[in-house]
Amino acid sequence: MKKIILCLCFGLLTASLSAQNGKTIVLNQPDTNRGLTMMKAFAQRSSQAKFDTINLKLQDLSDLLWAANGLNRVELGKRTAPSAMNAQDVDVYVAMKAGIYLYDAKKHQLDLVAAGDHRLPVAGKQENYAVAPVFCIMVSDISRFKVGSDSLKLQWAAFDAGIVSQNIALFCAGTGLATHPRITMDLKKLREILKLKDTQYLMINNLVAYKKD
Repeated sequence: MKKIILCLCFGLLTASLSAQNGKTIVLNQPDTNRGLTMMKAFAQRSSQAKFDTINLKLQDLSDLLWAANGLNRVELGKRTAPSAMNAQDVDVYVAMKAGIYLYDAKKHQLDLVAAGDHRLPVAGKQENYAVAPVFCIMVSDISRFKVGSDSLKLQWAAFDAGIVSQNIALFCAGTGLATHPRITMDLKKLREILKLKDTQYLMINNLVAYKKD
């Protein structure tokens, strides 16, 4: 009986995400009370090459994105991830089977950018990773830096994207999810799919999934 109830609950949670597979996915409010202590999360932090392929629950996806680069001081417009000169240059794109979405931190929602399954170009040459349920793709728009040469802006962009990636890693460690930070991806193909501007650069991506039993 207990197993049946658990299965039903899991089905309802995943169905709530599947039902939103349109142009917008409205995310749940982040659960800021979950997870391990910070030091235990550091102790658990690791890159996972093996993972489950089932879809993430809506709450897990919601918490993941807020932890990655969400608003934690709404009245000031400040993020969970710092950025050089508070340029907030990093956008998080989320690739799933249904499509690639852009995370809107202010509205805490996902907006569809490209329908269809584009996880293969995110996996790049490592095609075995293309079955991961979620990829968080960090893209920096260096035009948001108001000073500095392009080479300096790209350095800042790399630092800022790395911080977001580490936020994802610590969230996954603290909540028992699997993640793997990666720089391998088909840059040319993804630029076309995401319709990026000349000032936008693909920096790094993190696959996120449940751990494989």
